[in-house]
Amino acid sequence: MLNEVGTAVPGLSVTPDLIRGPRDASEHRGFLKIEGLSKSFVPGKPVFADVSFTLDKGEFVCIIGHSGCGKTTILNVLAGLDQASGGHVFMDGREVAGPSLERGVVFQSHALMPWLTVRRNIAFAVESRWPDWTRAQVAEHVEKFVAMVGLTPALDKKPSQLSGGMKQRVGIARAFAIQPKMLLLDEPFGALDALTRGTIQDELMGIVRQTHQTVFMITHDVDEAILLADRILLMSNGRENATGYTPGGIAEVVSNTLPQTRKRAELHHLPGYYELRNHIVDFLVTRALAGHESNP
Repeated sequence: MLNEVGTAVPGLSVTPDLIRGPRDASEHRGFLKIEGLSKSFVPGKPVFADVSFTLDKGEFVCIIGHSGCGKTTILNVLAGLDQASGGHVFMDGREVAGPSLERGVVFQSHALMPWLTVRRNIAFAVESRWPDWTRAQVAEHVEKFVAMVGLTPALDKKPSQLSGGMKQRVGIARAFAIQPKMLLLDEPFGALDALTRGTIQDELMGIVRQTHQTVFMITHDVDEAILLADRILLMSNGRENATGYTPGGIAEVVSNTLPQTRKRAELHHLPGYYELRNHIVDFLVTRALAGHESNP
């Protein structure tokens, strides 16, 4: 397995025919750039520091780490919902300075308006994105994305009439419907049962492949990251040690070299799957809480 700078990650073998080749369009590289990001709540003890990484256009990146390492804070800064203590975030050549419909966010809680139907919850976002559209244009657009997540029969139901998995599908449809340049997912399946979670993972992967959406996702589920992500950022926690305080940060960036056509039900049969999974689990168990390592 290779890290972001192309050096071998110990303990992982890489099958040459599984290594993903360079992207065709160089202008897609560095679509999102995070430079020297830090966040402090207590002076002198930043939760994380010197966080720098990039996302290419159309890339799916997951970040994994223990609670308290700052994953959600990073996502909120990318969304423009929080401000970093230091560093910069650039998307498509412009610095992120606040919320924008160019970045769609799906949280662990579905965040639907309970008094509105599925149709109106999504239409509200669509109308905000394209205020000049006619009612017919909005309706057609909404129905397209509701169909994409398999909820057409529930179009005119309110959230109280939906299961937890259905509510999350509405949230995903709403995020995709505004056609953001980037999608930010904060553990969107964390509260779902295993079967529902697996089904929506498959649906999300299908939609991302269809739309070529750029995605940054927080997850605690190693298999979910391996299924969905092109790259996986492994994040360490800040901690006190013998030499003082060490902030958290991105300890390692792992490239997912499994075939892009991978399916959830077949994941454990793929060559290299267990090596990749064991490497990530080993990091979480033995290294994530052991202090910040150098950025790759």
